[in-house]
Amino acid sequence: QEWQNPFATWDPLDFCNISEIILPMDTYWSPPVFILERVSGQNPELNYMVLMHNGSFNSTRPFQVTLTCSLIILKFPFDTQTCNLSIASFLYPVTDFVMKTRRTPAEIMKDSQSFFLTDGEWKFTNLNIIEYTEMLDDKGFSVVTYLISMERRPTLYILNLILPTCALYLLDMAVLFGPSSLEEKINFQIAIILGSSMLAVILNNSLPTSSNKPPIIGTH
Repeated sequence: QEWQNPFATWDPLDFCNISEIILPMDTYWSPPVFILERVSGQNPELNYMVLMHNGSFNSTRPFQVTLTCSLIILKFPFDTQTCNLSIASFLYPVTDFVMKTRRTPAEIMKDSQSFFLTDGEWKFTNLNIIEYTEMLDDKGFSVVTYLISMERRPTLYILNLILPTCALYLLDMAVLFGPSSLEEKINFQIAIILGSSMLAVILNNSLPTSSNKPPIIGTH
């Protein structure tokens, strides 16, 4: 965060060429912002800010939060999700408090990719920023929303679910039309049903549940 305070300025020549100082967050006014989609989180312990001689404040506070996100898992595990991260302050109307992004979405995305866990289940693909005014009780409030697009890595699900399921069905067809006796076919069919049931249990535990429509892989 960066903001200006014209009442907190000084001439470095009058103070031993000191051009910046570090102060606690409660020393001066700081922008009170909230994350609208936040469910839970951990407050930062770095409660300090840098004050420049020209009245410019700079505060870098890392937050670790859990957000709500509506998932569309119809194409699971080949799905792409977009989640919102909205930052707002409903204490000051837009006539007194306006938030702007200093960097472009491409610059923020480049920095975000360096912090994202590239070996996890999700791949960070795109980032867009929307700055708008939210109307609440006939008052406008400044809101900045980050649209975060992520693509699921399907390799694990292909190896553990899709390939074994296809192998079972192919083996089932081969035995069904094979020259085996009826008793052997029945025994093998029972074994395939048990294997399919185990895969169904694994699939049920792996599928995300926060969606109105079930995934195609879970309905076939």
